[in-house]
Amino acid sequence: MTARDTPGVIAPPPLVFLGFLAAVLTLDALWPLPLRPASLDPRIGWTAGAVLIFVGLVVFVLGVCNFARAGTPVPTRAPSRVLVTTGINAVSRNPIYTAMFLIYLGAGVLANSAWVIALFVPLALIIRYGVVAREEIYLERKFGDDYRAYKARVRRWF
Repeated sequence: MTARDTPGVIAPPPLVFLGFLAAVLTLDALWPLPLRPASLDPRIGWTAGAVLIFVGLVVFVLGVCNFARAGTPVPTRAPSRVLVTTGINAVSRNPIYTAMFLIYLGAGVLANSAWVIALFVPLALIIRYGVVAREEIYLERKFGDDYRAYKARVRRWF
């Protein structure tokens, strides 16, 4: 394995999401910024957060299982063996990252922290340009026309 046979992302994506979630919880502990008004029943927030996390976990599992069936690793530090274009990857080129966004948002809703929204744009920009863009360059270099055709017919996100 050579460094050239990996996308060279800025950091492992799960660590980026966990880092932002830790920042949300830290900021919320220092400067609480409630997401929902006090007049709203907290069960609504808990339900919404739980649904986001559940849907995120389902999408995550579908994405990981899809990669496993194809025989290619999920971690970005390992070379891709095949281009995965079936299953959930026929609907989105990045279902696992979409799942991580849903889980991140769900955790913020459960924590009742508006910081999750405040930090969403910086998180999305880091994932989009520090991870996804590098992966796209790598996959195009590795799989050429097959990846370009896949990219033309399947959306990046859902």
